[in-house]
Amino acid sequence: MNNNKTVFFAIGILLIILGVFMLIPFIVQLIYDEKNSTFLSSATVTVFIGILLILSNLEESRKLNLQQAFLLTTLSWLSIALFGCIPFLLSNLNLSFVDSFFESMSGITTTGSTVIINLDNAPKGILIWRAILQWLGGIGVIVMAITILPLLNIGGMQLFRVKGSDTTEKILPRTREVTIMISTIYLVLTFSCGIAYWLFGMNIFDSVAHSMTTIATGGFSTYSDSIGHFQNPKIEIVSIIFIILGSIPFIAYLKFIKGDKKIFFKDVQIKGLIYILIISVLLMFLYLIVYNKEYSLLENLRISAFNVVSILSGTGYVTTDFSLWGKFPLIFFLFLMFVGGCAGSTTCGIKIFRFQILGYFVLNQIKKLVYPHGVFSIEYNNEKIDNTFMYSIISFIFLYFFIFFILAALLSLNGLDFVTAISGSASAISNVGPGLGYVIGPNGNFSDLPNLSKLGLSLGMLLGRLELFAVLVLFFPSFWKN
Repeated sequence: MNNNKTVFFAIGILLIILGVFMLIPFIVQLIYDEKNSTFLSSATVTVFIGILLILSNLEESRKLNLQQAFLLTTLSWLSIALFGCIPFLLSNLNLSFVDSFFESMSGITTTGSTVIINLDNAPKGILIWRAILQWLGGIGVIVMAITILPLLNIGGMQLFRVKGSDTTEKILPRTREVTIMISTIYLVLTFSCGIAYWLFGMNIFDSVAHSMTTIATGGFSTYSDSIGHFQNPKIEIVSIIFIILGSIPFIAYLKFIKGDKKIFFKDVQIKGLIYILIISVLLMFLYLIVYNKEYSLLENLRISAFNVVSILSGTGYVTTDFSLWGKFPLIFFLFLMFVGGCAGSTTCGIKIFRFQILGYFVLNQIKKLVYPHGVFSIEYNNEKIDNTFMYSIISFIFLYFFIFFILAALLSLNGLDFVTAISGSASAISNVGPGLGYVIGPNGNFSDLPNLSKLGLSLGMLLGRLELFAVLVLFFPSFWKN
């Protein structure tokens, strides 16, 4: 029980950081003359609770064992989502607690689903807060994926273990070091994206908000029509470029800075991302040439590239209602939702590396059938993959689809139609944002869903963002006994 003090001490620090970031929307409120104390009150409450947690959990030795590492991972996201919903609850949007929590969870998990109906007229403070939540969630995901999840041996994430952090006792000091380096890279990319948006037509407020949600591959926009509001091909191209930059494993950036200049060309996962993007864009481009004859070849290529990159990365920006393109895009984009991006980036989904390793495993099994006496091994990025590792990959993928079907079934029990239930479940667990169909599709909204469905989707967002096992293992009594 002593070690739990470190868990709650760390959560206290996170709440203070969250409270400090709430002052940014407060400043925005002053600039745009939005006369209310929503964010000042929220910041005060959040910082106060954070200080209480720190003062009540002081101890000299700050170490985490395996159980506490899992507990910290889950409680961190839950507490930030809970306190992050306070500004929505206190705003003049008249959101219920369930709606506020859904919006906050969608933000911090970089999902991008929203219950706010008229974003065009929403308070500027709320709009920038949504962007900040996704920006914080993006960097939180990267740090967690590089420092904590590899130590927990979750679904193959141990493959991305950073050298020098071999035990959970080294998590906190190693996290501080890595966080500083990642934050610098993250800030540079965000600043560059914001400048590019501003140069190509966005005003300062929109460029700042969209740069944060672009790098975080979150998808929250300041307009109900998302990026489509601007009707600007140059802005769409900027989005494509920086979404891809946010989809690259940030550990590759660290290796590049430390001297490995060829990392972007030799990393198997990055090459897999590029191959999937090229093939997917070409497929959608060929489809749109036949379906969308009113646009030129270049326009169809841009539309295809934007939507494929947005869905595959889990960003969820939209420019057009692709649900009107026929049945093929619905099925194809549903597939891309599951694939997701690279591990160690801000993207979501099952992750490319798992599909790659699963493919190697299948090929290996075929070779064994052809050559029964042959000895074949599987390697990924020059690391040998053993059976235990393969079992963790296969079990993760199985559990992923199992939870997807369970969540879809629960949504259907709440009266949702088939397309809404299936795509809603997929978008939540894959942290994509918009679903498919007329209810929660590109031009839809999650506001009309029953409260039980919103809570179920919120749980799906959390499970998907924390790689499933990090949450589920907490409910096994045997885990706490070992």
